[in-house]
Amino acid sequence: MYSMRQRLAAELFGTFWLVLGGCGTAVLAGSIVKNEGVALAFGLTVVTMAYAVGHISGGHFNPAITIGLAAGKRFDWREVPAYVVTQVVGAIVAAGVLLVIANGTDGFDIDNGFATNGYGDHSPGGYSLLAVIVAEVVLTAFFLYVILGVTDTPAPKGFAPLAIGLALTLIHLISIPVSNTSVNPARSIGPAVFAGGDALTQLWVFLVAPVVGGLIAGASYAGLFGGGLVAPLEEATEG
Repeated sequence: MYSMRQRLAAELFGTFWLVLGGCGTAVLAGSIVKNEGVALAFGLTVVTMAYAVGHISGGHFNPAITIGLAAGKRFDWREVPAYVVTQVVGAIVAAGVLLVIANGTDGFDIDNGFATNGYGDHSPGGYSLLAVIVAEVVLTAFFLYVILGVTDTPAPKGFAPLAIGLALTLIHLISIPVSNTSVNPARSIGPAVFAGGDALTQLWVFLVAPVVGGLIAGASYAGLFGGGLVAPLEEATEG
């Protein structure tokens, strides 16, 4: 049994890696790897950290997932605030590190894009507020459905991180053109803190919509599919 300090350290490192790896690929190598590469990078961050520290903390790395798991009775509501604050801190620290790296080359301008999320003029494809809200709610819900499913008692053991990482890759392939893909409030907060301006003004969407999606999935999974009450990844990574 791991202590809360150890679990929070795992969440901090996992969220840091997700933002640095995913957003870092978008900012530093996006022109080379394109959307497909960015999508894969986000998926790889989850796979690697889920295997590395998922057995310690449950491998949430995402406030919407933590809240959704609590709604699904897979996580203690009393521990939600500590997890969420730690995830947000990890994301902000990662975005700060990324900014230092990005500033290491001539011509970098944070106003030209820092992997922030947005709608309307700030959506990569010019998608409306409604389109972005629907995408973020639905995709976050399905992300949690996948997590709940692959960590359920009857599911094959040891492959949960791979399935979760592939799900996040698919989500990014779908929605990078729509919103630059959040499905994770911490991931959105980190870059927005440094980008400021409209990234902060529009941030509310990427706080509310993913949490709504997580709550929908968490509250409905047992009624739809039944299943056990396994702590995500803590047991599912054990072969």
